Amino acid sequence: MSVKDVLAEINGFLGCATPDAWIDEALNNQETLLIDHANCEKKAATTAMNLLYKHIDREDLLKKMSQLAREELLHFEQVVNIMKDRGIAYRHVSSSRYAAGLREQVRKGGINELVDVLIVGAFIEARSCERFAKLAPFLDDVLAKFYRSLLRSEGRHYQDYLALAAQYADAPIAERVAEFREFERELIESPDAEFRFHSGVPVAA
Repeated sequence: MSVKDVLAEINGFLGCATPDAWIDEALNNQETLLIDHANCEKKAATTAMNLLYKHIDREDLLKKMSQLAREELLHFEQVVNIMKDRGIAYRHVSSSRYAAGLREQVRKGGINELVDVLIVGAFIEARSCERFAKLAPFLDDVLAKFYRSLLRSEGRHYQDYLALAAQYADAPIAERVAEFREFERELIESPDAEFRFHSGVPVAA
């Protein structure tokens, strides 16, 4: 599947497009964008590793999450190198409410918890991919090239998460995906006081 096809699939999967106001804020606040992007790559690798430790009896999950963790850590290193080249110090920034907001909706215990965690992973990867594509046309050549280079792998991560959720679920996941689509849309379209990679609509200071 081409990157264009993957993006079309992702845009159909998500419940809304990234608001223009977020794009404007990202372009005006690229230091925070890059720092939080680095954090997101670390968290993505951590999520994959947690799944590896927790579900050692699921061969397909082990294979896909192992690859995903390696790729996310490579992306983390690449972001940190870009920051270094630009004189941006890697510092602590607080997490956005986005991932925590999605995870609040995860059912606890058994296969339902695993399926929901995988669906959440699919939405996070899909939104990341959508934002890379949205930002790339407005960035300098180096950062634009880097963000475009992430589209194929991030798009595959979204597909892997969704395929694993469908594989391990006891029933079709379409209804549960639709519920998370609405949760995710609300997070993206609602106001956010702090700008982050996955934040909602920026609130004017």
